[in-house]
Amino acid sequence: MGVRQWIEDWPVYRQLTGPDHLARASAAKSEGSERWRARTEDADEVVRSICPYCAVGCGQKVYVKDGRVTQIEGDPDSPISRGRLCPKGSASKQLVTSPSRVTEVLYRRPYGTDWERLPLERAMDMIADRVLKTRAQTWQDVDEHGRRLNRTLGFASLGGATLDNEENYLMKKLYTALGAIQIENQARI
Repeated sequence: MGVRQWIEDWPVYRQLTGPDHLARASAAKSEGSERWRARTEDADEVVRSICPYCAVGCGQKVYVKDGRVTQIEGDPDSPISRGRLCPKGSASKQLVTSPSRVTEVLYRRPYGTDWERLPLERAMDMIADRVLKTRAQTWQDVDEHGRRLNRTLGFASLGGATLDNEENYLMKKLYTALGAIQIENQARI
């Protein structure tokens, strides 16, 4: 490509010498940009969702092709975010598509040095047994003055910002029913 051809292909030159002085049509186009397609154009379906990172509840459009998430963008119809997402929300596709995402239960025994894989059912049973044992050992019916407490200080909950509002709501209900009083959410801190 010669210098003259390069100058004539330069968008600023086309804008100044052509009919498109505002660069909204032909001056802004090139052969390369004509071949580009949006990543969302070939999606099989678009699912509306809510960003899982904090309690704001920004709307998202999740683009799915062949059963896999291909893109996540802000939902312009959301009255909360009006199509905008923070940097964390914009990167939420990584939650489901990252190759480093852990998809199985890993357990390291006390004083152990290696992780072992556990079936989900066994891990859930282990957690339930430990919660019930701790609750029984640390339960407080009344204080030293005889006032009713019905609580445990043996465990607490810190919800993460990768949980959605519904999951945090259910965790709050569960821990309150178990008698815990130290219940917090990372999105509120």
